[in-house]
Amino acid sequence: MINSNIIILGCNSSLPTRNFHPTSQILYMRENYFLIDCGEGTQVQLIKAKIKINKIDNIFISHLHGDHYFGLIGILSTYQLLGRKKKLNIFSPKGLKNIINEHLKWSKSKITYPLKFIILSSKKSEKIYDKNNVNIYTIPLKHKIYTNGFLFKEKKKLKNLNIENVNKIKEIKISDYINIKKGKDYIKKNGTKIPNKYLTFKQQKPLSYAFCSDTSYYPKISKYLKNVDLLYHESTFLHKDNILAYKRGHSTSIEAAKIAKLSNVKKLLLGHFSCRFPNIKKFEKEAKKIFNNTIATKSLNNYNL
Repeated sequence: MINSNIIILGCNSSLPTRNFHPTSQILYMRENYFLIDCGEGTQVQLIKAKIKINKIDNIFISHLHGDHYFGLIGILSTYQLLGRKKKLNIFSPKGLKNIINEHLKWSKSKITYPLKFIILSSKKSEKIYDKNNVNIYTIPLKHKIYTNGFLFKEKKKLKNLNIENVNKIKEIKISDYINIKKGKDYIKKNGTKIPNKYLTFKQQKPLSYAFCSDTSYYPKISKYLKNVDLLYHESTFLHKDNILAYKRGHSTSIEAAKIAKLSNVKKLLLGHFSCRFPNIKKFEKEAKKIFNNTIATKSLNNYNL
């Protein structure tokens, strides 16, 4: 994988079947592998996707409904069996650490690698990660229990030098390169300005990805999603069941599309489908009436930002 992309490991709701897998996905961004939610069977899906488990150093759990974290204890146990030494960070609501510790206690198991839980409790969006050329923010959602989505944003890249043009300006030294890469013009000793665009190539726009886990239709989140390149939004029900969706703290395909349109995102991925709807193309067809650039996700498919 070269570009930022998302690999769907599971995109269905709580009841797993032979072909339906609970929520889990891998975001590859700036050479980082971020695991987002960890439903039952995530390890097997990682193997099928040919993703080496030890590449994952950060796991993000949206909320404490089982279909979003039941696969976690298996992954933690596998790391122990493989002799992991690196630190593993788990970003999650309060309570998950206690759940994991209870399992370890009653199974008389132990974790010997560094395991850090970053507890999420704010009902406002907050920055929770700032390193490795990526910023990550929470997105407060509206579900039956405390739930966050996550917004991943690449940091602005340094520009690439047009070394052929740079070499034409004899005054420019290697020590000047960093300022030019940052976008500054070069001022010659005689005061002549050399425009930065002459000395560099066009900069690639930083990419962004938003993951909106279980949530009712909640237009307020659009302020966090403005202009993102790719939005994954739950779509548990078709719109004929919109009342049921509201009662259960979920969204319909139409409602997800409305959020995408309101937020002016580039592309919408639908997921978290109820197993009562085996034909997921119906979700896509409905949503496209509101937001045309919509895709109904499938497990093990890869989507570029």
